[in-house]
Amino acid sequence: MQEDKHNRYLTDEELEAILPSSGYSIVTPPPGYAPLVRPPKLSATPSTEVGGFQIQESSDAAAAAAAAGLAPELPTEIPGVGSLAFFKAEDAQYFAKILKEEDETELSVDEMKERKIMRLLLKIKNGTPPVRKTALRQITDKAREFGAGPLFDKILPLLMERTLEDQERHLLVKVIDRVLYKLDDLVRPYVHKILVVIEPLLIDEDYYARVEGREIISNLSKAAGLAHMISTMRPDIDHADEYVRNTTARAFSVVASALGIPSLLPFLKAVCRSKKSWQARHTGIRIVQQIAIMMGCAVLPHLRNLVDCIAHGLQDEQTKVRTMTALGLAALAEAAAPYGIESFDNVLKPLWVGIRLHRGKSLAAFLKAIGFILPLMDPEYVSYYIKEVTIILIREFQTSDEEMKKIVLKVVQQCAATEGVTPQYIKQDILPDFFKAFWVRRMALDRRNYRQVVETTVELAQKAGVAEIVGDCQRAQR
Repeated sequence: MQEDKHNRYLTDEELEAILPSSGYSIVTPPPGYAPLVRPPKLSATPSTEVGGFQIQESSDAAAAAAAAGLAPELPTEIPGVGSLAFFKAEDAQYFAKILKEEDETELSVDEMKERKIMRLLLKIKNGTPPVRKTALRQITDKAREFGAGPLFDKILPLLMERTLEDQERHLLVKVIDRVLYKLDDLVRPYVHKILVVIEPLLIDEDYYARVEGREIISNLSKAAGLAHMISTMRPDIDHADEYVRNTTARAFSVVASALGIPSLLPFLKAVCRSKKSWQARHTGIRIVQQIAIMMGCAVLPHLRNLVDCIAHGLQDEQTKVRTMTALGLAALAEAAAPYGIESFDNVLKPLWVGIRLHRGKSLAAFLKAIGFILPLMDPEYVSYYIKEVTIILIREFQTSDEEMKKIVLKVVQQCAATEGVTPQYIKQDILPDFFKAFWVRRMALDRRNYRQVVETTVELAQKAGVAEIVGDCQRAQR
């Protein structure tokens, strides 16, 4: 085949014609030198002698694993299980007892039951769809026969496996849901064990993991009953570890969602006023916050009771309790919007007093609560309260705390969007200091806050007029 003229080697004659006659010499190749063989051209038609892709009989990785004595990825045959879609190395430690065939006549009834549960779980977790469907039906129908203990002793360790994939976790959650429905009150002795495994899902980064965690706890509370759920989780409310208290608060909010807020209110009132420890009060108020976040506008019928439940926390001796109370009120106001201002009557004065007394995180939480309560007010009362809070906001424009900046910007946005605030007030009292503090090069380069600056500016423009904002922007850039 003729070689492409653009990619061929230059001959000696062509090189002599290009390069100057003096100053260059031909170097003699070293002994043993052999020129590289050029690879076949990509544009060339492949030879018919070369075959297509072929599946190798055995891979290098498989050979290395076999030499090291490791189990293959998919066992050739598992007694009593049938066809599997896959089998991971991590599965071997959980299903070791059923990987080799044994004489079942020598096993006790409990051992046979254990192996039966393991086979069904393996089919559900790793089986093909038809196998999985049949196994799920069998484990559901025989749940009471197997018993809560043997079932959860096998399911819960699987759920805690770090390498568990989303699909596998979803299937195991489905097993727990079906089993809980069948076991009903038989599950009570294992409530704490289940919660220890499931509660971390409530703060998982993955949205679907959080949803599945809530689903299990919801079904668990319906099966075990409110009294048993409270008695089981009560010791964790004033636990020394904040992580435990946080997950417990989220679990209680799921229980309230499943069994109704009124059923949990007497317990919440007692916990929020606990004199035993500030941790208990802190967790009780956090439960109210999480109920508001989870249930949204469904808190409206119980809004006054929930606000009264935590209102005293604004004057608590512990800073963390005061901060959490303000965050709880912010969550309730956000969930109830645009209704329910009458439920916040008894917290307005402590909030406005608090923004003058507090600094740092406490002040940020109080401002956040005010920012969500202001839009609920009648227009004739808004202007007075906004004038009071604007003094604090303008002072905090100069803060170096990134979280405080974000909250201040959000509150300014909420004030501007509130009916009853006049364009004249925005132009005279807010815009000059706002542009001086936030329309600077440093804020434009701050990835954490620049979006909030843009959103707040847009809201101010809608109230004060675009021409005013554009003029101030140009002056700020100069």
